[in-house]
Amino acid sequence: MWYKLGQYIVKNRVVCLFFLAVVNVLMIWKASKITLSYDFTRAIPTDNAKYIDYQKFLKKFGADGSVVVVGMNDERFFDYRFFNKVDALHRSLKKVKDVEEILSVPAALKLEKDTINQQFVAAKIFHSPYSSQQNLDSDRHVFTNLPFYHGILYNKDMGAYLLAITVNKDTINSKSRSRLINDISTVLEQFEKETGAQLHVSGLPYIRTIIGDKLKKEMNWFLIGSFILSAITLLLFFRSLSAMLLSLVVVGMGVVWSMGTMVLLGYKITLLTAMIPPLIVVIGVPNCIYFLNKYHVAFRETNDKTKALITMVGRMGIVTLFCNIAAAIGFIVFAFTHSQLLKEFGLVSGINIMALFFISLFFIPPVLSYLPTPSAIHVKYLDNKLLERILVQVERWVFQHTKTVWTITIIACVVSAAGIFKLKGEGFIVDDLPKQDKIYVDLKWFEQNFKGVMPLEIVIEARKKLWFKRSTKPLKTMDEFSAYLFSKNETAKPISLAEGLKFAKQSFFDGDTLSYDVPTDIDMAMMGGYLKPKNKNPHNNALKLLSNFIDTTYQTARISVNMKDIGSARLPSFLNDVQQKANQLFDTANYKITLTGSSVTFLEGSSFIINGLKESIIWAFVLIALCMLFLFPSIKIVLCSLIPNVIPLIITAGVMGWLGVALRPSTVLVFSVALGIVIDVTIRFLINYKQELPHYNFRVANTLVATIKHTGISIIYTSLVLIAGFIIFCFSSFGGTNALGWLTSLTLIMGTLTNLLLLPVLMKWLLKDKS
Repeated sequence: MWYKLGQYIVKNRVVCLFFLAVVNVLMIWKASKITLSYDFTRAIPTDNAKYIDYQKFLKKFGADGSVVVVGMNDERFFDYRFFNKVDALHRSLKKVKDVEEILSVPAALKLEKDTINQQFVAAKIFHSPYSSQQNLDSDRHVFTNLPFYHGILYNKDMGAYLLAITVNKDTINSKSRSRLINDISTVLEQFEKETGAQLHVSGLPYIRTIIGDKLKKEMNWFLIGSFILSAITLLLFFRSLSAMLLSLVVVGMGVVWSMGTMVLLGYKITLLTAMIPPLIVVIGVPNCIYFLNKYHVAFRETNDKTKALITMVGRMGIVTLFCNIAAAIGFIVFAFTHSQLLKEFGLVSGINIMALFFISLFFIPPVLSYLPTPSAIHVKYLDNKLLERILVQVERWVFQHTKTVWTITIIACVVSAAGIFKLKGEGFIVDDLPKQDKIYVDLKWFEQNFKGVMPLEIVIEARKKLWFKRSTKPLKTMDEFSAYLFSKNETAKPISLAEGLKFAKQSFFDGDTLSYDVPTDIDMAMMGGYLKPKNKNPHNNALKLLSNFIDTTYQTARISVNMKDIGSARLPSFLNDVQQKANQLFDTANYKITLTGSSVTFLEGSSFIINGLKESIIWAFVLIALCMLFLFPSIKIVLCSLIPNVIPLIITAGVMGWLGVALRPSTVLVFSVALGIVIDVTIRFLINYKQELPHYNFRVANTLVATIKHTGISIIYTSLVLIAGFIIFCFSSFGGTNALGWLTSLTLIMGTLTNLLLLPVLMKWLLKDKS
């Protein structure tokens, strides 16, 4: 069949190239329409309870996680000259497009009683610019006597001050987010330059934007780097410019098709699918090496280009097909998970790994038919003396040092198994950043000075409407719960309806700090008229705070609190403690307490992805085993094929455990991806063994010797290309991408060794000669 297909391709080469040209034009057109995704909640399925709770919260109260925070420790803060510059910073930031609100010390408000109209009027505490220190000190006294702002805008114990910048939620979830964050950063950098102050910047919008932009830039460089590295490697192997260019065109088409596929499927580029183009380059090059290597071997044997091309397709077609199927399985199993992000990554990568096979099959033979016949220098690599000596040593280890191979394998597995027990699964929002990165340093500054910036929302839903209006009892319970949250090391000072009413009560009683307490029913009766919006000014700023923390039916209230990035391992127990305390304080017969917020969904998404990836590894093993059973209908052969591919994964997992590398999305991804790639070597070895077996009268030992010699060179070459391709990810500044690079490279190295040494040892042990 494959020889006939080879004849057809060579005979109809113009048709094949024309067909590819048409598809490429379509894919280029589609790829030009690709866009980036800025939705960070899609790691969780839409039927997940936490996702549903978060969507309900957004519908009722609007988006959280849209605040960029800026902090500073500076003794000069209340020096009137420096304070004027901080006020100017506030005004400059306010002018930035898509900045909606800014909460800062210079813009802090107090409530004043308008006894005539019976309403609170918001008034600025500070009156910048100041011309004297005395005036500023007078206003500062008013500010520091308002407990509401302590822990929110400043930490008097640490001498830290904060600006909270609320940005437009639609902009921060669009491609304009980079422009917005850059505009804010420009203003902040100018302030630092003028004052010499050091600013710390954080918040989910800032972290996501900076990380996303950095990762996007890195992926572009990795794509270019993978092309250059592949070009150099191919040129060194084949000593042929045409062979190098031919291979680069193949993987180039694969990259374009992958982006076109995303558009055809209605997907956008995510932080995960952005890795597909460089991966396509790395995985696509071995296809070219397989075909070119067999073409050169066949040409040297026949000295006939047409026969060599037909032999290339006949011998390598099925090998490359099943190698690509196995590699595609390693990716496409992600489509079986419940995470939309993983589904998109798995489906696009799996489809395009298979597309690489058809691109190679219908492009390489026709193009080679037009090129001159290979010269002596182009096939010189087939007589590589160093590789021949290595293969002789491999043969010697397989047949003369079998016990040593078994002993090393068993020891490696035992040591690795011990390391596996040390593995821990944990994800952080700034997981992949090095400890010296400014984003990480600034986040830790906020955790130290303000106990974090990650938003956590507690939604308190009463059984009946107007519940929070009938009595102050639920407000007192809310205040007690807020005090509990503030006492915890993980959470900052909460903001709630109770906190806002305490602020209003203090203002009602002429700023008396002793009055900063939850109003009693009597207090509410006296203050009631002041809390109602007046017809002439329904949007009074004094009441805006209250309306953000209670719905219009007075049935549902929220408590907003920032928390530390405590990681996915600690988060469940922390949330459980908070939930238990809430259930203890609030009567569960009358209230439903829900913990939500973008921090919860973000870390829930990480845990969900990790669990999905674990499931995908099992699926990958099952599907690859079925694939091997179809190719080689023998349980012994299937065992021989799987064992050398399980061991590299065990060793990699063990190394992770011993080195303290945590299980997180980027590291768990390694296992199913590497399994799909490493199995290629096994398939190539076993198919060649099957093809050679009749030529050696079904003698296992003789056939193994021939298979090692015939496939060894191309196995080593393709493994080196793959390892080099993944090593490029080691240069990433992100821990996850870096780990993906060196862990996959380690797995590929181990896989090459086990397939060249352990696989033939297993076959020699399990398979018997046929008489």
